[in-house]
Amino acid sequence: MTSEARAIAAIDLGAESGRVVLGRLDGESISLEVVCRFESESLYLHDGRHWNLPGIFTSMLNGLAMAGRSAGQLAGVGIDTWGVDYALLDEHGRMLGLPYHYRDARTSHAVLARTFDAVPQSELYERTGMQTMPINTVFQLMAERPGLGFEAASRIALVPDLLGLWLSGELVNESTIASTTGLLEAGKTTWATDLIQRLGLPSAPFAGAVTDPGVALGPLLKVHADAAGRAAGAPVWVVPGHDTACAFAAAPIDRPDAAILSSGTWSLLGLEVDEACLGSDAAAFNLTNERGVDGRIRLLRNVMGLWLLQECRREWSLNGQEYDYEQLQQLAAAAPADVSLFDPDDEALLRGGGMPALISAACVAAGQPAPAGAGATVRSILVSLACKYRLVLERLQLVTGRRVGVINAVGGGVRNALLCQLTADLTGLPVLAGPEEATALGNVLMQARALGEVGALSEMRELVARSSTITRYEPLRGNRDDETYQRFLTVTGRSLESPAHAAA
Repeated sequence: MTSEARAIAAIDLGAESGRVVLGRLDGESISLEVVCRFESESLYLHDGRHWNLPGIFTSMLNGLAMAGRSAGQLAGVGIDTWGVDYALLDEHGRMLGLPYHYRDARTSHAVLARTFDAVPQSELYERTGMQTMPINTVFQLMAERPGLGFEAASRIALVPDLLGLWLSGELVNESTIASTTGLLEAGKTTWATDLIQRLGLPSAPFAGAVTDPGVALGPLLKVHADAAGRAAGAPVWVVPGHDTACAFAAAPIDRPDAAILSSGTWSLLGLEVDEACLGSDAAAFNLTNERGVDGRIRLLRNVMGLWLLQECRREWSLNGQEYDYEQLQQLAAAAPADVSLFDPDDEALLRGGGMPALISAACVAAGQPAPAGAGATVRSILVSLACKYRLVLERLQLVTGRRVGVINAVGGGVRNALLCQLTADLTGLPVLAGPEEATALGNVLMQARALGEVGALSEMRELVARSSTITRYEPLRGNRDDETYQRFLTVTGRSLESPAHAAA
Protein backbone atom coordinates (compact mmCIF):
# COMPACT_ATOMS: atom_id res chain seq x y z
CA MET A 1 0.00 0.00 0.00
CA THR A 2 1.09 3.55 -0.59
CA SER A 3 1.31 6.13 2.17
CA GLU A 4 -0.66 8.71 0.22
CA ALA A 5 -4.28 8.92 1.41
CA ARG A 6 -6.25 9.07 -1.81
CA ALA A 7 -9.96 9.78 -1.49
CA ILE A 8 -12.39 7.09 -2.63
CA ALA A 9 -16.16 7.58 -2.74
CA ALA A 10 -18.54 4.76 -1.83
CA ILE A 11 -22.20 5.08 -2.76
CA ASP A 12 -23.89 2.74 -0.28
CA LEU A 13 -27.63 2.30 -0.70
CA GLY A 14 -29.74 0.39 1.79
CA ALA A 15 -33.45 -0.24 1.66
CA GLU A 16 -34.11 2.44 4.30
CA SER A 17 -31.47 5.05 3.45
CA GLY A 18 -28.43 5.76 1.32
CA ARG A 19 -25.22 7.64 1.87
CA VAL A 20 -22.13 8.82 0.09
CA VAL A 21 -19.01 8.01 2.09
CA LEU A 22 -15.41 9.12 1.60
CA GLY A 23 -12.73 6.58 2.42
CA ARG A 24 -9.03 7.25 2.84
CA LEU A 25 -6.19 4.74 3.29
CA ASP A 26 -2.94 5.97 4.85
CA GLY A 27 -1.04 2.71 4.62
CA GLU A 28 -1.82 1.47 8.13
CA SER A 29 -5.50 2.25 8.60
CA ILE A 30 -8.63 3.25 6.77
CA SER A 31 -10.95 6.11 7.75
CA LEU A 32 -14.46 6.93 6.61
CA GLU A 33 -16.33 10.21 6.41
CA VAL A 34 -20.07 10.19 5.72
CA VAL A 35 -20.60 13.28 3.59
CA CYS A 36 -24.25 12.82 2.72
CA ARG A 37 -27.27 10.78 3.86
CA PHE A 38 -30.61 10.55 2.10
CA GLU A 39 -33.76 8.46 2.08
CA SER A 40 -34.10 5.47 -0.24
CA GLU A 41 -37.40 6.70 -1.61
CA SER A 42 -40.17 4.47 -2.87
CA LEU A 43 -43.56 5.46 -4.19
CA TYR A 44 -46.88 3.87 -4.99
CA LEU A 45 -48.23 4.14 -8.51
CA HIS A 46 -51.43 2.68 -9.93
CA ASP A 47 -49.70 -0.66 -10.59
CA GLY A 48 -47.86 -1.10 -7.30
CA ARG A 49 -44.87 -0.01 -5.27
CA HIS A 50 -41.75 1.18 -7.09
CA TRP A 51 -38.33 2.60 -6.26
CA ASN A 52 -37.89 6.28 -7.06
CA LEU A 53 -34.53 5.57 -8.65
CA PRO A 54 -34.28 8.88 -10.53
CA GLY A 55 -34.72 10.67 -7.19
CA ILE A 56 -32.16 8.41 -5.53
CA PHE A 57 -29.75 9.04 -8.41
CA THR A 58 -30.14 12.80 -7.98
CA SER A 59 -29.30 12.42 -4.27
CA MET A 60 -26.25 10.35 -5.25
CA LEU A 61 -24.97 13.09 -7.55
CA ASN A 62 -25.49 15.72 -4.87
CA GLY A 63 -23.54 13.54 -2.45
CA LEU A 64 -20.71 13.11 -4.95
CA ALA A 65 -20.56 16.90 -5.39
CA MET A 66 -20.18 17.23 -1.61
CA ALA A 67 -17.46 14.56 -1.66
CA GLY A 68 -15.62 16.45 -4.38
CA ARG A 69 -15.79 19.69 -2.44
CA SER A 70 -14.45 17.91 0.65
CA ALA A 71 -11.70 15.84 -0.94
CA GLY A 72 -10.92 17.38 -4.31
CA GLN A 73 -10.04 14.77 -6.92
CA LEU A 74 -11.61 11.35 -6.32
CA ALA A 75 -9.60 8.22 -7.05
CA GLY A 76 -12.74 6.21 -7.53
CA VAL A 77 -16.50 5.84 -7.16
CA GLY A 78 -18.30 2.55 -6.48
CA ILE A 79 -21.92 1.56 -5.91
CA ASP A 80 -23.44 -1.14 -3.69
CA THR A 81 -27.15 -1.61 -3.01
CA TRP A 82 -29.77 -4.06 -1.78
CA GLY A 83 -30.35 -7.14 -3.93
CA VAL A 84 -32.99 -8.67 -6.24
CA ASP A 85 -34.56 -5.52 -7.76
CA TYR A 86 -33.95 -4.74 -11.42
CA ALA A 87 -34.81 -2.80 -14.55
CA LEU A 88 -35.33 -4.13 -18.04
CA LEU A 89 -33.59 -2.05 -20.70
CA ASP A 90 -34.14 -1.66 -24.44
CA GLU A 91 -31.37 -1.95 -27.04
CA HIS A 92 -30.30 1.64 -26.32
CA GLY A 93 -30.03 1.08 -22.55
CA ARG A 94 -33.25 2.95 -21.83
CA MET A 95 -35.27 1.83 -18.83
CA LEU A 96 -38.55 0.08 -19.66
CA GLY A 97 -40.60 1.15 -16.67
CA LEU A 98 -39.73 2.18 -13.15
CA PRO A 99 -38.29 -0.76 -11.14
CA TYR A 100 -40.62 -2.36 -8.63
CA HIS A 101 -39.88 -2.49 -4.92
CA TYR A 102 -39.20 -6.02 -3.70
CA ARG A 103 -41.91 -5.64 -1.05
CA ASP A 104 -44.57 -5.05 -3.70
CA ALA A 105 -47.37 -7.59 -3.38
CA ARG A 106 -47.25 -8.85 -6.97
CA THR A 107 -45.13 -11.93 -6.13
CA SER A 108 -48.02 -14.01 -4.82
CA HIS A 109 -48.13 -17.69 -4.00
CA ALA A 110 -49.74 -18.22 -7.41
CA VAL A 111 -46.64 -16.75 -9.07
CA LEU A 112 -44.37 -19.09 -7.10
CA ALA A 113 -46.59 -22.05 -8.00
CA ARG A 114 -46.46 -21.11 -11.70
CA THR A 115 -42.69 -20.88 -11.48
CA PHE A 116 -42.35 -24.32 -9.90
CA ASP A 117 -44.71 -25.82 -12.47
CA ALA A 118 -42.21 -24.78 -15.14
CA VAL A 119 -39.07 -25.68 -13.15
CA PRO A 120 -39.48 -27.73 -9.97
CA GLN A 121 -38.37 -25.97 -6.80
CA SER A 122 -35.79 -28.67 -6.07
CA GLU A 123 -34.21 -28.30 -9.50
CA LEU A 124 -34.13 -24.51 -9.23
CA TYR A 125 -32.27 -24.84 -5.95
CA GLU A 126 -29.85 -27.48 -7.25
CA ARG A 127 -28.91 -25.18 -10.13
CA THR A 128 -28.88 -21.74 -8.52
CA GLY A 129 -28.56 -22.44 -4.79
CA MET A 130 -30.87 -19.59 -3.88
CA GLN A 131 -33.10 -19.41 -0.82
CA THR A 132 -36.74 -19.42 -1.89
CA MET A 133 -38.19 -16.01 -1.05
CA PRO A 134 -41.09 -14.23 -2.81
CA ILE A 135 -38.86 -11.18 -3.32
CA ASN A 136 -36.35 -13.04 -5.55
CA THR A 137 -35.80 -11.58 -9.01
CA VAL A 138 -36.93 -14.79 -10.68
CA PHE A 139 -40.37 -14.51 -9.08
CA GLN A 140 -40.61 -10.79 -9.82
CA LEU A 141 -39.90 -11.54 -13.47
CA MET A 142 -42.49 -14.28 -13.50
CA ALA A 143 -45.03 -11.84 -12.05
CA GLU A 144 -44.19 -9.38 -14.83
CA ARG A 145 -44.57 -11.97 -17.59
CA PRO A 146 -45.99 -11.34 -20.14
CA GLY A 147 -45.64 -7.63 -20.73
CA LEU A 148 -44.54 -5.01 -23.20
CA GLY A 149 -41.28 -4.58 -21.32
CA PHE A 150 -40.44 -8.20 -21.98
CA GLU A 151 -40.95 -7.86 -25.71
CA ALA A 152 -38.58 -4.88 -25.96
CA ALA A 153 -36.02 -5.97 -23.36
CA SER A 154 -32.42 -6.37 -24.50
CA ARG A 155 -30.64 -6.32 -21.11
CA ILE A 156 -31.39 -6.70 -17.44
CA ALA A 157 -29.74 -4.40 -14.92
CA LEU A 158 -29.88 -4.96 -11.19
CA VAL A 159 -30.04 -1.70 -9.23
CA PRO A 160 -26.25 -1.16 -8.85
CA ASP A 161 -25.76 -2.13 -12.50
CA LEU A 162 -28.36 0.42 -13.55
CA LEU A 163 -26.94 3.23 -11.42
CA GLY A 164 -23.46 2.43 -12.71
CA LEU A 165 -24.79 2.75 -16.26
CA TRP A 166 -26.30 6.12 -15.46
CA LEU A 167 -23.03 7.31 -13.92
CA SER A 168 -20.64 6.05 -16.59
CA GLY A 169 -22.62 5.14 -19.69
CA GLU A 170 -21.39 1.53 -19.42
CA LEU A 171 -23.44 -1.47 -18.35
CA VAL A 172 -21.99 -4.48 -16.53
CA ASN A 173 -23.86 -7.29 -14.80
CA GLU A 174 -21.81 -7.66 -11.62
CA SER A 175 -21.58 -11.17 -10.16
CA THR A 176 -22.49 -10.72 -6.47
CA ILE A 177 -25.69 -8.85 -7.30
CA ALA A 178 -26.48 -11.23 -10.18
CA SER A 179 -26.33 -14.13 -7.73
CA THR A 180 -29.36 -12.71 -5.89
CA THR A 181 -31.60 -13.19 -8.95
CA GLY A 182 -32.05 -16.94 -8.58
CA LEU A 183 -31.04 -17.23 -12.25
CA LEU A 184 -27.26 -17.51 -11.98
CA GLU A 185 -25.58 -20.91 -11.93
CA ALA A 186 -24.54 -21.65 -8.34
CA GLY A 187 -20.90 -20.78 -7.72
CA LYS A 188 -20.39 -19.57 -11.30
CA THR A 189 -20.61 -16.38 -13.34
CA THR A 190 -22.92 -17.74 -16.02
CA TRP A 191 -26.66 -17.38 -16.39
CA ALA A 192 -28.76 -20.54 -16.21
CA THR A 193 -29.99 -19.96 -19.75
CA ASP A 194 -31.88 -23.22 -20.17
CA LEU A 195 -33.85 -22.58 -16.97
CA ILE A 196 -34.60 -19.04 -18.15
CA GLN A 197 -36.03 -20.44 -21.39
CA ARG A 198 -38.10 -23.08 -19.59
CA LEU A 199 -39.58 -20.39 -17.36
CA GLY A 200 -40.72 -18.52 -20.44
CA LEU A 201 -38.54 -15.52 -19.67
CA PRO A 202 -36.86 -13.61 -22.50
CA SER A 203 -33.34 -14.82 -23.25
CA ALA A 204 -31.94 -11.57 -24.67
CA PRO A 205 -31.53 -9.77 -21.31
CA PHE A 206 -29.33 -12.61 -20.07
CA ALA A 207 -27.05 -12.84 -23.10
CA GLY A 208 -24.38 -10.57 -21.60
CA ALA A 209 -21.40 -11.72 -19.56
CA VAL A 210 -21.37 -11.56 -15.76
CA THR A 211 -18.33 -9.75 -14.37
CA ASP A 212 -16.59 -10.15 -11.03
CA PRO A 213 -15.84 -6.93 -9.12
CA GLY A 214 -12.54 -5.10 -9.41
CA VAL A 215 -12.62 -3.73 -12.95
CA ALA A 216 -13.03 -0.19 -14.24
CA LEU A 217 -16.46 0.73 -15.55
CA GLY A 218 -15.49 4.11 -17.00
CA PRO A 219 -15.20 7.77 -16.02
CA LEU A 220 -18.11 9.54 -14.38
CA LEU A 221 -19.84 11.23 -17.31
CA LYS A 222 -19.14 14.90 -17.93
CA VAL A 223 -22.88 15.37 -18.48
CA HIS A 224 -23.18 15.14 -14.69
CA ALA A 225 -20.70 17.97 -14.08
CA ASP A 226 -23.37 20.48 -13.05
CA ALA A 227 -24.81 18.10 -10.43
CA ALA A 228 -21.71 16.14 -9.40
CA GLY A 229 -19.20 19.00 -9.55
CA ARG A 230 -15.58 17.93 -9.20
CA ALA A 231 -16.56 14.26 -9.07
CA ALA A 232 -17.26 14.32 -12.82
CA GLY A 233 -14.53 12.44 -14.64
CA ALA A 234 -13.60 10.29 -11.64
CA PRO A 235 -13.19 6.57 -12.44
CA VAL A 236 -16.22 4.44 -11.64
CA TRP A 237 -15.21 0.98 -10.40
CA VAL A 238 -17.19 -2.25 -10.39
CA VAL A 239 -17.35 -3.20 -6.71
CA PRO A 240 -19.43 -5.99 -5.14
CA GLY A 241 -22.83 -4.65 -6.13
CA HIS A 242 -24.66 -6.49 -3.35
CA ASP A 243 -24.25 -4.64 -0.08
CA THR A 244 -24.01 -7.91 1.86
CA ALA A 245 -21.02 -8.98 -0.25
CA CYS A 246 -19.35 -5.68 0.66
CA ALA A 247 -20.18 -6.17 4.33
CA PHE A 248 -18.78 -9.71 4.38
CA ALA A 249 -15.59 -8.50 2.66
CA ALA A 250 -15.09 -5.96 5.46
CA ALA A 251 -15.94 -8.31 8.33
CA PRO A 252 -12.74 -8.43 10.46
CA ILE A 253 -12.79 -12.19 10.98
CA ASP A 254 -9.49 -13.71 12.09
CA ARG A 255 -10.42 -17.33 12.83
CA PRO A 256 -11.88 -20.15 10.75
CA ASP A 257 -14.81 -20.85 13.09
CA ALA A 258 -16.33 -17.37 12.73
CA ALA A 259 -19.85 -16.76 11.47
CA ILE A 260 -20.70 -13.37 9.99
CA LEU A 261 -23.91 -11.49 10.81
CA SER A 262 -24.65 -8.51 8.59
CA SER A 263 -27.26 -6.71 10.67
CA GLY A 264 -29.50 -4.01 9.28
CA THR A 265 -32.90 -3.87 7.60
CA TRP A 266 -32.22 -7.53 6.87
CA SER A 267 -30.16 -9.87 9.00
CA LEU A 268 -27.89 -12.04 6.87
CA LEU A 269 -26.19 -14.71 8.92
CA GLY A 270 -23.78 -17.17 7.39
CA LEU A 271 -20.39 -18.67 6.70
CA GLU A 272 -17.87 -18.29 3.92
CA VAL A 273 -17.33 -21.57 2.08
CA ASP A 274 -15.28 -22.60 -0.94
CA GLU A 275 -18.09 -24.27 -2.88
CA ALA A 276 -21.85 -23.97 -3.05
CA CYS A 277 -23.80 -26.26 -0.70
CA LEU A 278 -26.65 -27.68 -2.76
CA GLY A 279 -27.55 -30.85 -0.86
CA SER A 280 -30.91 -31.86 0.53
CA ASP A 281 -30.25 -30.42 4.00
CA ALA A 282 -29.27 -27.02 2.60
CA ALA A 283 -32.39 -27.03 0.45
CA ALA A 284 -34.64 -28.14 3.32
CA PHE A 285 -33.24 -25.39 5.54
CA ASN A 286 -33.69 -22.87 2.70
CA LEU A 287 -30.09 -21.63 2.89
CA THR A 288 -28.78 -19.41 0.15
CA ASN A 289 -25.49 -19.59 -1.76
CA GLU A 290 -24.59 -16.05 -2.80
CA ARG A 291 -21.42 -15.14 -4.63
CA GLY A 292 -18.83 -13.16 -2.69
CA VAL A 293 -15.41 -11.67 -3.24
CA ASP A 294 -12.76 -13.80 -4.97
CA GLY A 295 -15.30 -16.45 -5.91
CA ARG A 296 -16.05 -17.30 -2.28
CA ILE A 297 -19.58 -18.46 -1.50
CA ARG A 298 -21.59 -16.82 1.25
CA LEU A 299 -23.70 -19.65 2.63
CA LEU A 300 -26.26 -17.79 4.65
CA ARG A 301 -29.85 -17.26 5.60
CA ASN A 302 -31.84 -14.07 5.08
CA VAL A 303 -33.73 -13.26 8.28
CA MET A 304 -36.26 -10.42 8.34
CA GLY A 305 -34.04 -8.26 10.58
CA LEU A 306 -34.53 -4.76 11.93
CA TRP A 307 -37.13 -4.00 9.28
CA LEU A 308 -39.57 -5.18 11.95
CA LEU A 309 -38.39 -2.47 14.33
CA GLN A 310 -38.24 0.17 11.59
CA GLU A 311 -41.82 -0.53 10.60
CA CYS A 312 -43.06 -0.46 14.21
CA ARG A 313 -41.36 2.88 14.74
CA ARG A 314 -42.91 4.24 11.56
CA GLU A 315 -46.37 3.05 12.59
CA TRP A 316 -46.07 4.52 16.07
CA SER A 317 -44.96 7.82 14.55
CA LEU A 318 -48.05 7.86 12.32
CA ASN A 319 -50.12 7.49 15.51
CA GLY A 320 -48.35 10.36 17.25
CA GLN A 321 -45.88 8.31 19.30
CA GLU A 322 -42.39 9.53 18.42
CA TYR A 323 -39.44 7.38 19.47
CA ASP A 324 -35.86 7.38 18.38
CA TYR A 325 -34.04 4.06 18.22
CA GLU A 326 -32.16 4.69 21.47
CA GLN A 327 -35.44 5.26 23.33
CA LEU A 328 -36.90 2.06 21.91
CA GLN A 329 -33.82 0.12 22.98
CA GLN A 330 -34.16 1.52 26.52
CA LEU A 331 -37.86 0.63 26.66
CA ALA A 332 -37.07 -2.91 25.50
CA ALA A 333 -34.31 -3.28 28.11
CA ALA A 334 -36.81 -2.30 30.82
CA ALA A 335 -39.54 -4.67 29.57
CA PRO A 336 -40.07 -8.09 31.20
CA ALA A 337 -37.66 -10.68 29.88
CA ASP A 338 -40.35 -13.34 29.40
CA VAL A 339 -41.94 -11.76 26.33
CA SER A 340 -44.07 -13.42 23.67
CA LEU A 341 -42.11 -14.81 20.73
CA PHE A 342 -42.76 -15.20 17.00
CA ASP A 343 -40.98 -16.22 13.81
CA PRO A 344 -39.37 -13.08 12.33
CA ASP A 345 -39.70 -14.68 8.89
CA ASP A 346 -43.47 -15.06 9.08
CA GLU A 347 -44.54 -14.14 5.54
CA ALA A 348 -47.35 -11.96 6.94
CA LEU A 349 -44.63 -9.53 8.11
CA LEU A 350 -42.85 -9.18 4.73
CA ARG A 351 -44.93 -6.41 3.18
CA GLY A 352 -45.33 -4.24 6.27
CA GLY A 353 -48.23 -1.96 7.14
CA GLY A 354 -49.48 -1.99 10.74
CA MET A 355 -46.45 -3.94 11.98
CA PRO A 356 -47.23 -3.79 15.74
CA ALA A 357 -50.64 -5.30 15.06
CA LEU A 358 -49.14 -7.94 12.76
CA ILE A 359 -46.66 -8.98 15.46
CA SER A 360 -49.43 -9.10 18.05
CA ALA A 361 -51.51 -11.29 15.73
CA ALA A 362 -48.55 -13.65 15.20
CA CYS A 363 -48.09 -14.00 18.95
CA VAL A 364 -51.80 -14.55 19.65
CA ALA A 365 -52.04 -17.12 16.84
CA ALA A 366 -49.30 -19.07 18.63
CA GLY A 367 -51.28 -19.06 21.89
CA GLN A 368 -49.42 -16.21 23.58
CA PRO A 369 -50.54 -12.80 24.78
CA ALA A 370 -50.01 -9.81 22.53
CA PRO A 371 -47.02 -7.69 23.62
CA ALA A 372 -48.20 -4.89 25.89
CA GLY A 373 -46.78 -1.59 24.70
CA ALA A 374 -43.79 -0.43 22.70
CA GLY A 375 -41.14 -1.78 25.07
CA ALA A 376 -42.55 -5.31 25.13
CA THR A 377 -43.05 -5.25 21.35
CA VAL A 378 -39.44 -4.24 20.71
CA ARG A 379 -38.09 -6.80 23.17
CA SER A 380 -40.27 -9.44 21.51
CA ILE A 381 -38.67 -8.52 18.16
CA LEU A 382 -35.12 -8.63 19.50
CA VAL A 383 -35.46 -11.89 21.44
CA SER A 384 -37.21 -13.55 18.49
CA LEU A 385 -34.40 -12.44 16.17
CA ALA A 386 -31.74 -13.80 18.53
CA CYS A 387 -33.59 -17.13 18.74
CA LYS A 388 -33.80 -17.30 14.94
CA TYR A 389 -30.07 -16.61 14.71
CA ARG A 390 -29.40 -19.62 16.92
CA LEU A 391 -31.59 -21.85 14.76
CA VAL A 392 -29.84 -20.65 11.59
CA LEU A 393 -26.42 -21.26 13.14
CA GLU A 394 -27.39 -24.79 14.16
CA ARG A 395 -28.55 -25.51 10.64
CA LEU A 396 -25.40 -24.03 9.07
CA GLN A 397 -23.25 -26.21 11.31
CA LEU A 398 -25.25 -29.30 10.39
CA VAL A 399 -24.93 -28.62 6.65
CA THR A 400 -21.23 -27.76 6.67
CA GLY A 401 -19.95 -29.93 9.52
CA ARG A 402 -18.21 -26.84 10.88
CA ARG A 403 -18.37 -25.69 14.48
CA VAL A 404 -19.05 -21.99 14.99
CA GLY A 405 -17.13 -20.44 17.88
CA VAL A 406 -17.79 -16.71 17.45
CA ILE A 407 -20.15 -14.35 15.66
CA ASN A 408 -18.72 -11.29 13.91
CA ALA A 409 -21.60 -8.82 13.68
CA VAL A 410 -21.27 -5.88 11.29
CA GLY A 411 -23.56 -3.16 9.97
CA GLY A 412 -25.90 -0.62 11.48
CA GLY A 413 -27.56 -3.20 13.70
CA VAL A 414 -24.47 -3.37 15.94
CA ARG A 415 -25.60 -0.02 17.38
CA ASN A 416 -28.36 -2.00 19.10
CA ALA A 417 -26.43 -3.20 22.14
CA LEU A 418 -29.42 -5.09 23.50
CA LEU A 419 -29.73 -7.16 20.33
CA CYS A 420 -26.00 -7.93 20.42
CA GLN A 421 -26.20 -9.05 24.04
CA LEU A 422 -29.33 -11.13 23.46
CA THR A 423 -27.62 -12.78 20.49
CA ALA A 424 -24.67 -13.72 22.70
CA ASP A 425 -27.02 -15.01 25.41
CA LEU A 426 -29.27 -17.04 23.12
CA THR A 427 -26.50 -18.57 21.03
CA GLY A 428 -24.05 -19.01 23.88
CA LEU A 429 -21.35 -17.47 21.67
CA PRO A 430 -19.30 -14.29 21.97
CA VAL A 431 -20.43 -11.57 19.61
CA LEU A 432 -17.78 -9.22 18.17
CA ALA A 433 -19.75 -6.16 17.08
CA GLY A 434 -18.32 -3.78 14.52
CA PRO A 435 -17.69 -2.02 12.30
CA GLU A 436 -21.02 -0.29 11.77
CA GLU A 437 -20.09 0.96 8.29
CA ALA A 438 -19.03 -2.44 6.94
CA THR A 439 -20.78 -2.09 3.59
CA ALA A 440 -19.12 1.24 2.84
CA LEU A 441 -15.77 -0.15 4.04
CA GLY A 442 -16.06 -3.14 1.72
CA ASN A 443 -16.95 -0.84 -1.17
CA VAL A 444 -13.95 1.43 -0.52
CA LEU A 445 -11.54 -1.46 0.03
CA MET A 446 -12.50 -3.18 -3.22
CA GLN A 447 -11.81 0.06 -5.08
CA ALA A 448 -8.53 0.42 -3.20
CA ARG A 449 -7.58 -3.08 -4.25
CA ALA A 450 -8.31 -2.25 -7.89
CA LEU A 451 -6.05 0.80 -7.46
CA GLY A 452 -3.25 -1.36 -6.02
CA GLU A 453 -3.60 0.14 -2.53
CA VAL A 454 -4.37 -3.16 -0.77
CA GLY A 455 -3.95 -6.81 -1.62
CA ALA A 456 -5.66 -10.04 -0.56
CA LEU A 457 -8.99 -10.33 1.22
CA SER A 458 -7.16 -11.25 4.43
CA GLU A 459 -5.15 -8.02 4.18
CA MET A 460 -8.34 -6.04 3.72
CA ARG A 461 -9.81 -7.58 6.86
CA GLU A 462 -6.67 -6.94 8.89
CA LEU A 463 -6.86 -3.30 7.82
CA VAL A 464 -10.48 -3.10 8.98
CA ALA A 465 -9.60 -4.67 12.33
CA ARG A 466 -6.81 -2.13 12.90
CA SER A 467 -9.09 0.76 11.97
CA SER A 468 -12.30 -0.14 13.80
CA THR A 469 -13.67 -0.23 17.31
CA ILE A 470 -14.95 -3.74 18.01
CA THR A 471 -17.18 -4.33 21.04
CA ARG A 472 -17.20 -7.81 22.54
CA TYR A 473 -20.39 -9.24 24.06
CA GLU A 474 -20.00 -12.37 26.16
CA PRO A 475 -22.95 -14.59 27.10
CA LEU A 476 -24.08 -13.42 30.52
CA ARG A 477 -25.18 -16.88 31.57
CA GLY A 478 -22.95 -19.88 32.06
CA ASN A 479 -24.94 -21.84 29.47
CA ARG A 480 -27.39 -21.08 26.72
CA ASP A 481 -30.79 -19.63 27.45
CA ASP A 482 -32.33 -22.95 26.47
CA GLU A 483 -35.73 -22.32 28.04
CA THR A 484 -36.37 -19.25 25.90
CA TYR A 485 -35.05 -20.98 22.80
CA GLN A 486 -37.15 -24.08 23.34
CA ARG A 487 -40.19 -21.88 23.82
CA PHE A 488 -39.37 -20.17 20.51
CA LEU A 489 -39.20 -23.55 18.76
CA THR A 490 -42.50 -24.59 20.32
CA VAL A 491 -44.51 -21.48 19.46
CA THR A 492 -43.10 -21.26 15.92
CA GLY A 493 -43.24 -24.99 15.18
CA ARG A 494 -39.60 -24.95 14.07
CA SER A 495 -36.88 -27.44 14.80
CA LEU A 496 -33.43 -28.36 13.63
CA GLU A 497 -34.49 -31.73 12.30
CA SER A 498 -38.02 -31.26 10.95
CA PRO A 499 -37.98 -30.99 7.14
CA ALA A 500 -41.66 -30.05 7.17
CA HIS A 501 -40.83 -26.75 8.86
CA ALA A 502 -37.21 -26.36 7.83
CA ALA A 503 -37.70 -23.79 5.09
CA ALA A 504 -39.16 -21.17 7.39
